[in-house]
Amino acid sequence: MSRYITYCTNVFIPLTNVCSNACGYCGFRRDIGAGAHLMSESEVRELLSRASGRATEALFTFGDRPQCVEGFSEMLDAFGYVSFTAYIRRMCRLAIAYGLLPHTNAGVLTRKELEYLAPFNASMGLMLETTARLSAHRHSPSKEPRRRIRMLKEAGRLGIPFTTGILVGIGESERDRERALRAIARLHERHGHIQEVIVQNFSPKRGTPMEHHPPPSLEEMAHTVRMARQILPDDVAVQVPPNLVDVKSMVEAGANDLGGISSITVDHINPEDAWPSPKRLQETLRGYVLRERLSVYPRYVLRGWYGSATAHLIRRLSDTEGFRRV
Repeated sequence: MSRYITYCTNVFIPLTNVCSNACGYCGFRRDIGAGAHLMSESEVRELLSRASGRATEALFTFGDRPQCVEGFSEMLDAFGYVSFTAYIRRMCRLAIAYGLLPHTNAGVLTRKELEYLAPFNASMGLMLETTARLSAHRHSPSKEPRRRIRMLKEAGRLGIPFTTGILVGIGESERDRERALRAIARLHERHGHIQEVIVQNFSPKRGTPMEHHPPPSLEEMAHTVRMARQILPDDVAVQVPPNLVDVKSMVEAGANDLGGISSITVDHINPEDAWPSPKRLQETLRGYVLRERLSVYPRYVLRGWYGSATAHLIRRLSDTEGFRRV
């Protein structure tokens, strides 16, 4: 029996690799003066131009609260911005001008910052990762679980279609994963704003403290996907990253979304793992129907849950069911 497996086409835009956290598994973060970078408007425009007409989502991702890192304000000053949130909002407005729907993964934000950015985003996201306190996060103040859950609550109160997820294999137990999934389920039951929950596997990165830490097995990932499907409400998608897992096994375990796929940029968090094409995914998933969605899920499209500045684009890009217009 066939069912929809959804995905989105995007351009992956890593605005900065400066981060106030120093997670034991991260290969993306760089220190000021040692590879740190903040994208200029011209660099962002170049990617948006390449993606215009080829993708629907501009995925903005970057380090968590880089403005707290000494030296970052000077990088912002050089581009003429008084705050990092003003810079982010400007990049979102640029994406809209190029016909792309912004989806911002901004790390921990305050309610004020969410209110400032939400009108210029179709949807937003923050990985919960875990509700456990782990050694992998001992130098990562914003990975404190209560801070992240607080932001997920604020996003729900503001009615922002939201992506979150757990990271599997960073030292947490199976019970920890269950607790994290139940926490997400409770938030959705109260606010109705969780679009999807990513079940993402830890992937060791050379040069990091956890480079020799073993990644989760296929069986462990499939078990976690099954657990997620059992715990989460039916209207919340279970997403897996198609460049990091055996897609067919994960779909058979209960995953029903493959996230954003780019033909324009690499996965800057996992650059060694190439995106599969939609054609290849459809061949892999014979018996299932692969269907393209927008960054904001169909039910939220139909309800009008998205940033006001993106409304004209969503009307243009979506069909009568809320999927990507063919």
